[in-house]
Amino acid sequence: MPRILGFPPVAGPNSRVMILGSMPGAASLAAGEYYAHPRNAFWPVLGRLLEMDPAAPYADRIQVLLREGLAVWDVLKSCKREGSLDSSIQAGSLMVNDFSAFLRGYPLVRNICFNGTTAETLFRKRVAQGLGPMLEGVGLFRLPSTSPAHASLSLARKTEMWRGVLTPLLA
Repeated sequence: MPRILGFPPVAGPNSRVMILGSMPGAASLAAGEYYAHPRNAFWPVLGRLLEMDPAAPYADRIQVLLREGLAVWDVLKSCKREGSLDSSIQAGSLMVNDFSAFLRGYPLVRNICFNGTTAETLFRKRVAQGLGPMLEGVGLFRLPSTSPAHASLSLARKTEMWRGVLTPLLA
């Protein structure tokens, strides 16, 4: 089973809210872009919330996220996985990202939103305890996954749920 490496964080000096996934899928890894699978709802949802074109060039979309105070990263730095499904991640292969260094480097991040249950579970089990006091006062919010594997909610419903969490945090 191949070991895969994730991406560095997308963050800027005014990042206040971090959106965490678990690990980039195969389409994202191949493209070198977060949420590159054409059926992933991440960019359509954020396009609606931030009034941006979800089909704009990747660099332009990233600039909108940074301008709005968003950061994007994944809980895992590396793992072994066949395909793209979180359920295919080999448990003994997990390496988490350095969130202590991230939070020191981006002190305005006071809210972490998880793009799905797996990201939240991995963070709470493998990261949160090690951060101790650094997480005091940091809001933790689970959002419905934008993955095409999580198709039980419509794009409209996902957008509504993301809006309910993100809009107050970015205000």
